[in-house]
Amino acid sequence: MADLKKLYDAILNGDQKTAIAVTEAALAEKVDPQSLINEAMIPAMNEAGSKFECEEYFVPELLLAARAMKGSLALIRPLLAAAGAEPVGRVIIGTVKGDLHDIGKNLVASMLEGGGFEVIDLGADVAVDKFVAAVKERNPHLICMSALLTVTMPAMKTTIQALREAGVRENVKVMVGGAPVTAEYASEIGADGYADNASAAVRKARELVAA
Repeated sequence: MADLKKLYDAILNGDQKTAIAVTEAALAEKVDPQSLINEAMIPAMNEAGSKFECEEYFVPELLLAARAMKGSLALIRPLLAAAGAEPVGRVIIGTVKGDLHDIGKNLVASMLEGGGFEVIDLGADVAVDKFVAAVKERNPHLICMSALLTVTMPAMKTTIQALREAGVRENVKVMVGGAPVTAEYASEIGADGYADNASAAVRKARELVAA
């Protein structure tokens, strides 16, 4: 019988090799892929996020947990797609134009995947028109924009304006984050939400998609 606690521990401890091995064994035993996500992977990533917020974990530990989770998810995702399973929501994420920093964005993307979202990562230095095109093409529930530099923050406002001009703003929620970004700034530019760390981003994403 597959030991889901072992998968939980492997992800929480950032042990990708064990996480993959346990996942392979569980799938060989015909364990429901969705139960692996709901009973082990999501709880493990939630706990990693909680430890991060309590300063028991730091960015390296969170990145290792996310890497372990992605190793397992790579085995599970094709099975879910074949079964027609729906993700919690579809998210487009990227670092705004002019900003090449992507560690925080990558961490949020991994945490969102671990939380059951389908994530479309546009990368760093994403032009406004690329965000707009992605929204039109992929019909996401949520768009997440990140900025680490104060000088690139205005691109968030420009992107929201472009979404409005393209007639798709009402179709998608917008969440922003990054070191210089604040809840006040998010409200000022017309974003729907703000998060100051990866764990909070997953919680906020769930709220926005549910709404």
